[in-house]
Amino acid sequence: MTSRLDEARAALKQTFGYDDFRPGQDEVIGAVLDGQDVFAVMPTGSGKSMTYQLPALVEESLTVVVSPLIALMHDQVQQMLGFGVAAATLNSTVAEATSRETWRKIRDGSLRLLFVSPERLLMDGCMEALKGAGVRRLAVDEAHCVSQWGHDFRPEYREIARAREALGNVQTLALTATADAATRTDISGRLFPDGREKIFVHSFDRPNIGLTFAAKDNPTRQLERFLKHRRSESGIIYCSSRKRVEQLADTLKGDGFTALPYHAGLDQGTRMRNQDTFLQEDGVVMTATVAFGMGINKPDVRFVCHADMPTNVEGYYQEIGRAGRDGLPADTLTLYGLDDMALRRRQIDEKEVPDERRRVERRKLEAMIALCEGATCRRQSLLGYFGESIGPCGRCDLCRGGVSLIDGTVVAQKLLSAIVRTGQRFGAAYVCDVVHGKESEPIRRNGHAALKTFGVGADKPVAAWRALLRQLFAAGAVSENADGYGGLSLTERGEAILFGREPIQVRPDPEPAEARARDRRKAPARDDDAMALGEADEALFQHLRGLRATIARSEGIAAFMVFPDRTLIEMARAKPVDLWALRSVHGVGERKREAYGQRFVETIAEFLADGGARGRDGPG
Repeated sequence: MTSRLDEARAALKQTFGYDDFRPGQDEVIGAVLDGQDVFAVMPTGSGKSMTYQLPALVEESLTVVVSPLIALMHDQVQQMLGFGVAAATLNSTVAEATSRETWRKIRDGSLRLLFVSPERLLMDGCMEALKGAGVRRLAVDEAHCVSQWGHDFRPEYREIARAREALGNVQTLALTATADAATRTDISGRLFPDGREKIFVHSFDRPNIGLTFAAKDNPTRQLERFLKHRRSESGIIYCSSRKRVEQLADTLKGDGFTALPYHAGLDQGTRMRNQDTFLQEDGVVMTATVAFGMGINKPDVRFVCHADMPTNVEGYYQEIGRAGRDGLPADTLTLYGLDDMALRRRQIDEKEVPDERRRVERRKLEAMIALCEGATCRRQSLLGYFGESIGPCGRCDLCRGGVSLIDGTVVAQKLLSAIVRTGQRFGAAYVCDVVHGKESEPIRRNGHAALKTFGVGADKPVAAWRALLRQLFAAGAVSENADGYGGLSLTERGEAILFGREPIQVRPDPEPAEARARDRRKAPARDDDAMALGEADEALFQHLRGLRATIARSEGIAAFMVFPDRTLIEMARAKPVDLWALRSVHGVGERKREAYGQRFVETIAEFLADGGARGRDGPG
């Protein structure tokens, strides 16, 4: 196997311009080249696709790749063609003449990668024709779609096992970035009934991604503050509704950002134009529902925000995984509130699903809520969900802020008592106003200003009581009433806390807004040594980005398909002025060097000749 891996490593350098495998790639590729069935769980950005691309090149054979989205398939084919790899897709949008040419390449053995949806693969005659052409391997991308316990279950993926059998039980490779233990068991049982697959579960850790959570407090302003110093960076903001997507895009445009909306309610032409702009341009913010998901293959997304709390941990992990796929530093911000928690629970309760699935979804939601309201390292909690143990990361908001739990039994009893004394029929804002002692017209009208609990918490700001109520909701001490009006009531655990039968630990009161603003001003900068450039090198990097954008627009391709940011950063540092020197730059394979190398080295030489390098040595 050593010789086959050496061949794969040589192809990696020649075709893709990478000197060696990323961590974990070699063992998976080795197993594939050994002819074994493989199920690999690898984090986004770890190079999963290379585990089927390289074997296809080394063996000069055809691999059929099952992919969930047409846009993603087109993107992957375009990228492979850019590297000089014979690839094609068969789907409903492909012209008949193009399909005929694809089938000709399949029959004559010149095609290496064929991307298809499960529906297209299962069409009459397709599997028989592929079997007759001698397909070597079946790769199932986004394999979590196979499982009913996966966060993005797709019934059509269930039929892939039948396709594998029809293809002659060819070697099969299943790949996903997100699958807990139950999901992995379900995928294995569906795709590998003989149980002989080799399973790889790599670390879920993405240390280059910073994790920050914040309770909602004017979410639009919170997002604007986050984006303030990121105007030249591309990123995604996920929203829970189409209306919010469009409102936020309009607001950010008014603030001078290049912001575009994306959701399933937009016409296809608009969606495609906005997606193409996001892929081809730098500094674009996409506000989107999760419909803007698996079809995004952009390695230099520098941030992902959630304007609303995600539905579950798997979805959250998948979505933040779209940031920093190039391995360079990226940031995330997740906003959450009590309304989010209540809405998610209500959505689960109202679904027409079997009771077992409802229980699973509730457990997943509770894990997401716990991640939001936790007091210990975010990364530690996130990886713990997937069964992985690490020490505190030192980089998330909680590690930086040093939050610890305190005994909150007495203050919790004040809130719980107010919920009971007001009849367990009012919402969060009303209950917090009662405890704080706000004499609003509704409170006077309902006679609640005379309650024993009215004003019992006047020593704390309303924001502190709202934060405590979120924690009680997250801890299962408070629930939303089933009448749909948003009223709160105590659960069995809430009653136990109220009557002193059970204590509760809570996070300390949030700092006042002024203190938070001071902390933001003195907070350490993102640890981005991998991206740090001197003034002159930064100017050259931006100049090269401009050239890349020009090429991408002229060819109608995504900017990263020319060269990703990491390659441009290395060019700005190394300053190659001839094609030989360009060979040593990360990500410059033979095809890319032939296609774009001359333009880039000439641009670098011109930049240096014009004095662009003077910033390294000081003025003059």
